Amino acid sequence: MRPITVLSLLLLCGLRPLKAFTATTSQCRCLFGDPCWPSEAEFEALAAQVSQPLVHPIPPASPCYTSPTSPECATVGSTWIDGIWRADQAGAMQSTNFETFIFPNGTIDACYLNAALGTPCNQGSVSAIGVDARTVEDIQAAVNFAVTHNLRLAVKNTGHDYFGRSNARGSFMLWTHHLKNITVHPTFAPTGAPSTSEVYDFALTIGSGVQWHEAYDAANEAGRILVGGASAGGSVGASGGWIQGGGHSALSPSYGLGVDNVLEMTVITSSGSFLTANAYHNSDLFWALRGGGGGTFGVVTSVTYRTRPTVPVIAAFLDITQNGSQLNAGMSKVFAELVRITPELTDAGWGGYVSFTPSNDSVNLNLATIVPNVSWEQANATMQPYLDFVTEVVANSTTTGNASEILTLTAALTTPFDSWYDWYKALYSNPDGAVGFNVELGTWLIPRDAIENNMEQVVDTLSAVPGLGYYLVCGGETTKIDPDSAAVNPAWRKAVVHVVGATVWAEGATAGTINQLREGLKTQTAKLRALAPDSGAYFNEASLYEPDFRQSFFGSHYEKLRKIKAKYDPIDLFVVVEGVGSEEWSKDLNCRL
Repeated sequence: MRPITVLSLLLLCGLRPLKAFTATTSQCRCLFGDPCWPSEAEFEALAAQVSQPLVHPIPPASPCYTSPTSPECATVGSTWIDGIWRADQAGAMQSTNFETFIFPNGTIDACYLNAALGTPCNQGSVSAIGVDARTVEDIQAAVNFAVTHNLRLAVKNTGHDYFGRSNARGSFMLWTHHLKNITVHPTFAPTGAPSTSEVYDFALTIGSGVQWHEAYDAANEAGRILVGGASAGGSVGASGGWIQGGGHSALSPSYGLGVDNVLEMTVITSSGSFLTANAYHNSDLFWALRGGGGGTFGVVTSVTYRTRPTVPVIAAFLDITQNGSQLNAGMSKVFAELVRITPELTDAGWGGYVSFTPSNDSVNLNLATIVPNVSWEQANATMQPYLDFVTEVVANSTTTGNASEILTLTAALTTPFDSWYDWYKALYSNPDGAVGFNVELGTWLIPRDAIENNMEQVVDTLSAVPGLGYYLVCGGETTKIDPDSAAVNPAWRKAVVHVVGATVWAEGATAGTINQLREGLKTQTAKLRALAPDSGAYFNEASLYEPDFRQSFFGSHYEKLRKIKAKYDPIDLFVVVEGVGSEEWSKDLNCRL
């Protein structure tokens, strides 16, 4: 029997030669289907250099088209919204719209979960082939191969990416998800540090494939906590795009952003060099990697984090529901008071998440916040007056005789947890949710002065955002840190809240419908931006359509970042959507302008 070739596998998966994107000059990347695409023999030579067989990413719904009654298809259906499962699939993104591809004429290439839509299962934007990296040498081989053949390279870890930077149609993928090494150092000094001047207890070094649930387990076992993200099941990568974009946390008001807690990183550049980056070695690269954006300067292979001793936390919970899709008078009062006290809360170390969820002509407000290492009495001094205010507003809402004004209060309390880890496990153990659907974001960082000087406009603007996310992941300690200490957007150092709007659409929506929703999101995001035009946005959770991404995501740091990129990636191997240097490339990032 004739062996199946790489090309045959790609064609079987529905990826056809990309005639519309054929590279015609050396200024363009080589894509699958171009004459320059590596030969079977060249891929076989690459396979001989790496530790694992080459990976052939397929859209995650593919088994339901090739074998609808198979156990594999049943697994797809039952785990579609499981972030850990999606991270384990080479071809899956956490937001499914980034698995699809929209042609200029509006045709959509995709592989939908709902096969009843009647569209064929095609490759969409899922990468064509790649390396399943398990070692530094695997990454070096993949990088060298991409450079040699001028390939469009996509670096992917878990696929948690609201910009779709982890894949690209016709691209060569470098999958770092299985770099799972974790080391707890009883004592740690950054490489090159003076022998006794900088030593940290129980620093944690994690490979670039480690996810937060794995990092938290390791830290907790050592009796430590670390500043990290919160997501369903802890499926976000702990040392990939999260940290390179800045890394916010419910612990940030107490301990700073993720980038403020990094001691050392290792990275492979486009030359194939394996570098250590910290305050003493390659310090400019270390600066850039802490907020300058993932997939831009090189492939991070590990991050060493500072940790802290485990301490008790006090949590606050609030859950209110109203009838009607527009905030009624009572809910508006509840939200306005929250906005008013936000600077006070974050100054006191409170951090966490507030969300408005519209559903069936009702709106639910849910608050889940924590403050570490304070007494219950100290925590209540700042939070309990707000909860009492809410309770009174809810009680008064029942006296109007108007059903549309009634608020239903399910929870309004503070309670202690033995550790941040216990709080995280109680709220985020279930890996289902917030993934497996089509979504784009529009966000902005709201500074203290906007709230203190223009609160009414802030409240009115945010109240009109359907499904608003109001994240207390800045302010406090974050604002005390030198804005130039790391590359992360200086706007973080003045912000007290990160606000998030979004638009979603169903599988099978037309390009026209999607574009209409995008225009609405752009308009909404412009209103957020107008609240504080000199502020900025979080690079990992933001709009794909910022009018000036350089200012919005990097602020005054952009020019320095561009120079550092030119030094460590002079060939621009690493180019991502709205990342440093992307303005010098075509919209699809395939050809240099």
